[in-house]
Amino acid sequence: MRYASRVLSAVAVLASSAFAVLADPVTFETATGEMTLPAAPERIVVLDISALDTMSALGVTPVGVITPLYVDYLPEALSEVPTVGSFFEPDFEAIAALAPDLIVVGPRAVAMADPLSHIAPVADMSVGTDAMSDGLARLEGFGRMLDREDAAAEIASGLEAKRAELREAVEAQGGTALILMTNGPKMSVFGPGSRFGWLHTELGFTPAVEGITENRHGEAVSFEYVAEADPGTLLVVDRGAAIGDGTQSAQATLDNSLIAGTEAAQAGRIIYLSSAELYIATGGVGSLNRTLDEVAAALNAM
Repeated sequence: MRYASRVLSAVAVLASSAFAVLADPVTFETATGEMTLPAAPERIVVLDISALDTMSALGVTPVGVITPLYVDYLPEALSEVPTVGSFFEPDFEAIAALAPDLIVVGPRAVAMADPLSHIAPVADMSVGTDAMSDGLARLEGFGRMLDREDAAAEIASGLEAKRAELREAVEAQGGTALILMTNGPKMSVFGPGSRFGWLHTELGFTPAVEGITENRHGEAVSFEYVAEADPGTLLVVDRGAAIGDGTQSAQATLDNSLIAGTEAAQAGRIIYLSSAELYIATGGVGSLNRTLDEVAAALNAM
């Protein structure tokens, strides 16, 4: 650790000195407020998949990323980028060796923002419970940070239009919906104030159940609970598939008579969403686009 501390301090001094030469300051919004850097960052280490998703959409490749990446739609070029640990265990020495001028964190790495700040400035670009609204806010922040405001505005406009069109389709269909996450044989549900709640609040799905307990892992439920709720649409997130832990699939978990008897199953409205996008890359613009496209395709097929 003593060696690591010396490396971090030395690199931080060198990076900040080089960063400030002949540059204009840049100010942008983070999850915790406004941040100003002495110049637009060029060497960025990213410890969050949502942030990496949005930066990639803006055409920016970082100098260091975490592993694994979980989602399959990020640019192939990222496979050549040095890795710097994982979500919860970033490799401080590897990060310092890359001499970044900015480190981007999300909700899983934000607890390490203070020690990371001894290497380089840290931007908390976390996405909160409203993945759509927060994702668009982070997109605007990255646009300003990276001097890609026009590209960010164009992406935002496309997302807004797609969301508005989908909301009209959801409202025209009517009925209720239940957001269900499986974790092998276990199940939990999520309401409008949850991490997946934007599917209700932004897309217009009416909750099948009011008063769902809101916490990060949802409210644990049984098959009988789902049958009694009898949602018109079932929006399914498979946690096991998202993190690749090899547990029983959501399709296998929900293959029983109680689920088969629901209005959603009878009408062919059980929508299995790309889970890593919702569970890990939530709020990234690629994630948002994929989820919106999947819901739209499912509704159009009904």
